[in-house]
Amino acid sequence: MEHTYQYAWIIPSLPLPVTMLVGFGLLLIPTATKNIRRMWAFTSVLLLSITLGFSSSLSIQQINGSSIYQYLWSWTINNDFSLEFGHLIDPLTSIMSVLITTVGIMVLIYSDNYMSHDQGYLRFFAYMSFFNASMLGLVTSSNLIQIYIFWELVGMCSYLLIGFWFTRPIAASACQKAFVTNRVGDFGLLLGILGFYCITGSFEFRDLFKIVNNLIHSNGFNSLFATLCALLLFVGAIAKSAQFPLHVWLPDAMEGPTPISALIHAATMVAAGIFLVARLLPLFIVIPYIMNFISLIGIITVLLGATLALAQRDIKRSLAYSTMSQLGYIMLALGIGSYRAALFHLITHAYSKALLFLGSGSIIHSMEPIVGYSPDKSQNMVLMGGLKRYVPITRTTFLLGTLSLCGIPPLACFWSKDEILNDSWLYSPIFAIIACFTAGLTAFYMFRMYLLTFDGNLRVHFQNYSSIKNSSFYSISLWGKKAPKVVNRNFFLLTQNTKVSFFSKDTYQIDHNIRNRMRHFSTYFRNKYTYMYPHESDNTMLFPLLVLVLFTLFIGSIGIHFDQEGVVDFDILSKWLTPWTNLFHGNSNYSVNWYEFLTNAIFSVSIALFGLFIASIFYGSAYSSFKNLHLINSFVKKGSKTKRTLSDQIKNMVYNWSYNRGYIDIFYIRVFLMSIRGLSELIQFFDRRIIDGITNGLGVASLFIGEGIKYTGGGRISSYLFLYLSYVLIFLFLLIFFIST
Repeated sequence: MEHTYQYAWIIPSLPLPVTMLVGFGLLLIPTATKNIRRMWAFTSVLLLSITLGFSSSLSIQQINGSSIYQYLWSWTINNDFSLEFGHLIDPLTSIMSVLITTVGIMVLIYSDNYMSHDQGYLRFFAYMSFFNASMLGLVTSSNLIQIYIFWELVGMCSYLLIGFWFTRPIAASACQKAFVTNRVGDFGLLLGILGFYCITGSFEFRDLFKIVNNLIHSNGFNSLFATLCALLLFVGAIAKSAQFPLHVWLPDAMEGPTPISALIHAATMVAAGIFLVARLLPLFIVIPYIMNFISLIGIITVLLGATLALAQRDIKRSLAYSTMSQLGYIMLALGIGSYRAALFHLITHAYSKALLFLGSGSIIHSMEPIVGYSPDKSQNMVLMGGLKRYVPITRTTFLLGTLSLCGIPPLACFWSKDEILNDSWLYSPIFAIIACFTAGLTAFYMFRMYLLTFDGNLRVHFQNYSSIKNSSFYSISLWGKKAPKVVNRNFFLLTQNTKVSFFSKDTYQIDHNIRNRMRHFSTYFRNKYTYMYPHESDNTMLFPLLVLVLFTLFIGSIGIHFDQEGVVDFDILSKWLTPWTNLFHGNSNYSVNWYEFLTNAIFSVSIALFGLFIASIFYGSAYSSFKNLHLINSFVKKGSKTKRTLSDQIKNMVYNWSYNRGYIDIFYIRVFLMSIRGLSELIQFFDRRIIDGITNGLGVASLFIGEGIKYTGGGRISSYLFLYLSYVLIFLFLLIFFIST
């Protein structure tokens, strides 16, 4: 068994060959590399599948009672400093590695078809493989320095993937926003790491926990300095996991391709901050006020994310704010010491949210032929509706993911969220009330999303084909299979590939042939309106959805077990977490009697059902037709001169708060961006006009003085006499003036 652990370094190493070979191939032999580009997708999935197998083997050993294993080798050693790198295998590592690899495999399979029409197909898979390797390296790191190295690599990959379509200005701006916001957190993380090294003299987790505990019991260090260092470490987690107030990058990160949203912003990158807090939980527990601060940030993020998701029109942005809110639940659970519930919800939420993001990609896929290849339109839920007739498989999977996130039993998120709600009542009734209220908001905005997308009738019935011809292509994927089949002079339907294949066989490049094809159809249907109906995705995209549905249905079983005595015992998850919880003497056993369990479940499910009921009233089929579109655009009519009731004013205020992102982005722009820009302009003016002005003025004055002296020293006596008499007259004039005054 120890022999198996020694080879755990292959977990972060296996995805790397794809990145390296694709990079060198595109640099040295680009034509040959592109000709076999499908092989690289298969290789990416194969290597990540091997990584999954190895991670699962280590996880099974952890569940069967294996202890924590750490393997180290020296990197640098001298008299005063030593640094060792290696890998740490414990339940937290095994949970995260299995989570990353399973979701990663599904996303890679999905991406093969989603990105098949994109010129950056190979670049996409190279970035994805590098991101998977970086994230796996982060979760297997054995010390803070190693975590920080992979932390920065994950941030770099996120920057590259968010800005994948960098020719679109909004995507380029989004990746820069994510990069800058995360740099704030990364700087705090670095300061915290260096601060704790000053206190303990070590970067290793075991040494760090042990030394801090000893210093606290002996009062051998400054508690204020230790608290500040712990807060700086937590700042890194705040930025990476999109917690308030460094959450502003997450909704803009949706400008990247949808598979990136599913992998990075649902299951992996945003979970890095959660992982860091969970890894350092034995440290945070013993430092005063840190746990209270973590729980406070968590509950603020829970409520803020839910309220900002209420009126979003972009389906991916709404899911992004939902991710922010659910990560707040996990952070709240960590802050109140409910580590098992936090990790349980991390697992269930990751699979459910990955399912929803990939489902949103399938929805966007079906809408693009109708509204054009513009994210502003294809992702706008106001233009959707009635898709359940056209995409039944996507609709079913999306509904199950929605109900899971709402907390409807027996789906996965019900079990984990219900435990967080129960534990929050024991910690703080105020936090519990906010968490329960937010659970109702979650059910409302998630079911709103489902109803706007699938219920009622399609709100965009036709599209002038010439507008599609003039739409922007950039480097983004072009949907549609082969050339559409012409039904008659006015209509055509998009044909579907009915052949089942693990990887899609048809690949396209964005080149002049596609534009010529578009030009051909626009000429053929000149001055005609063309009806293009939504269509279901290919089997390559549907397969990951169906697999993630199975996880959403059954992954909750790892945390529940009903025995014959009527006790709900968290069995597998407790065994999995036992070696890790022994680090800080935690109790991993959880049990509750039938009556208490049913009482809590009925309460939480009632809240969720109430949210579903309110959403059905606002956005049911009666309100989602094309005629009543104004009811979907906002809660109340804007600009109406009629007297508004108090209820209408509250609705309007809530809508404006949510749609404008809580005015937080505007606040940052005016307070930070404009103030920094104004200060920069002031400094630039002082530098150019004052500093440079004095220097340039001295130079010009020297030039004129030199020119004047040159003409006065010509050797003419008449000139000398003239100047002499002039000076004498000036002196006499000044003398008379001062005497007279």
